[in-house]
Amino acid sequence: MKRIIHPVAGGLALLTIAAFWVSTILSEIFGSAATIAVVKTTIPWGFLLLVPALAATGGSGFSLANGNRKGLVGKKARRMPFIAANGVLILIPAALYLSHKASNGSFDTSFYTIQAVELVAGAANLFLLSLNMRDGLQLTKAKRKVSRA
Repeated sequence: MKRIIHPVAGGLALLTIAAFWVSTILSEIFGSAATIAVVKTTIPWGFLLLVPALAATGGSGFSLANGNRKGLVGKKARRMPFIAANGVLILIPAALYLSHKASNGSFDTSFYTIQAVELVAGAANLFLLSLNMRDGLQLTKAKRKVSRA
């Protein structure tokens, strides 16, 4: 079961973060203040999907690793503290702050400063999660080769 939960939850988490990031960029470039406000006030509701997906990914990954910290599994495990810290210390507080500012129509310097920080931190997490997904796919491919032999 965990071999199904891990990639599904990980893919869902990656897609959710990508949706947050892309919707923010598109609303900032092409949207009105009202559109930006809708996007920024909707993102925290997405945490109801994202946080359990990340927890399921982490828990199932830890279980699948079975104590192994070498090779690709080790690389994935070493990235996770950075991904988690980035999310908990930067992305979630930034999203809540931006949601509050946007709901009040306060698109000021602090809004755009935090927005820039959030976009950079979000891009970093997308990159790190993509590396984990790539490594996970390589692990799965290697296991399939071993089981066929």
